[in-house]
Amino acid sequence: MTITINDIRSAAEALCGQVEHTPSVPSDAISDAVGNDVILKLENLQVTGSFKARGAFIKLSKLSDQDKAAGVVAVSAGNHAQGVAYHAAKLGIPATIYMPEGTPFTKVARTEALGAEVVLTGRRLSDAWTAADRDVREHGKVFVHPFDDPDIIAGQGTVSLEILNDHPDIDVLIVPIGGGGLISGCAIAAKALNPEIDIIGVQSTLYPAMAQALSGEQISEDTGATIAEGIAVKTPGELTREIVRDLVSDVLLVDEIAIEKAVQMYLEGPRVVVEGAGAASLAALMTNKARFEGRKVGLIVSGGNMDSRLLSSVLMRGLVREGRLVSLRIKLPDTPGVLSRVSGLIGDSGGNIIEVYHQRLNYDVPIKQADLDVVVETMDRNHVHEILSALELGGFSVRLLDSDDGRQR
Repeated sequence: MTITINDIRSAAEALCGQVEHTPSVPSDAISDAVGNDVILKLENLQVTGSFKARGAFIKLSKLSDQDKAAGVVAVSAGNHAQGVAYHAAKLGIPATIYMPEGTPFTKVARTEALGAEVVLTGRRLSDAWTAADRDVREHGKVFVHPFDDPDIIAGQGTVSLEILNDHPDIDVLIVPIGGGGLISGCAIAAKALNPEIDIIGVQSTLYPAMAQALSGEQISEDTGATIAEGIAVKTPGELTREIVRDLVSDVLLVDEIAIEKAVQMYLEGPRVVVEGAGAASLAALMTNKARFEGRKVGLIVSGGNMDSRLLSSVLMRGLVREGRLVSLRIKLPDTPGVLSRVSGLIGDSGGNIIEVYHQRLNYDVPIKQADLDVVVETMDRNHVHEILSALELGGFSVRLLDSDDGRQR
């Protein structure tokens, strides 16, 4: 089935009052960091924190009264589940969401709070798909596919319709890819509005299924845990891969560290919370600056549903990576006043001591000495070296525990 710009425009009309027309805003902080004029399409501010609410409404709103009465089924451990649950409740449609047994409790709770019945089954997402298929066959329910469906694709395409209506001079649109529903709809709309626009997809290096499918490679079976769960799809859609093949210029891969850095940049720059999948487009821009030099870039920030504990870990790891939070091991003589001297040297150098561990029982510590492990907040790597130098000049042997080579200073 061919999906056209008219389908996407019809979807946009249907979505009025049902979802947010999210902001498309320039970001000076990110533009300065990457050297491009950057526009952010903030789907993290969508009603359920993700673009998925768009396609879900279009699909559900087109069901017959008989199908609505029978109910709908979906498989998801995240944003698709919440999009379906949210609109099903508003439309009075019974919704059952199948999730793997290991799905984090917060995602289960959010989906149930939106009115859906959640069924936890199996250890893998494929087990949940099997259970959902059985429910559809046995009870005549409608399966709401997360990406490989014309109505879903048309709904997701309204994202680029909005950003290009707000900023028609964008040269490049960078879009995260999981199964391909978002980028398919965005590419159809964008190319209809501006045939010269460059559409770039982004995937995690751990889940490169679309890139592999397009290049004719065998799709990887062995994957790992990724911060970008929203695009952790092992098999792209049949419909979506053909659209991507026809309309998307390239699919870039980004590693986990690049995605972490992008999440951190969003929070420290424009002050927005973005999940790993939503940060993938910025990660691609950050790691391919030369490719996009001199071009106005639109970044689709696809969602902001990130676990608070994971977010805190990302930020702490970023501080360590940038040298703004370091662990030092200082060898001390076991004499009165030495702790005061160490803290004074660090404080006089502008460092802020966060944690202290005083250890006398390490096997390699002489009986009249001690190891002092301190976690210190600093300004940057240069500041770290100033603190190390101050300690050494004060007569202390010090080692930077998180250094690349672990050498004693």
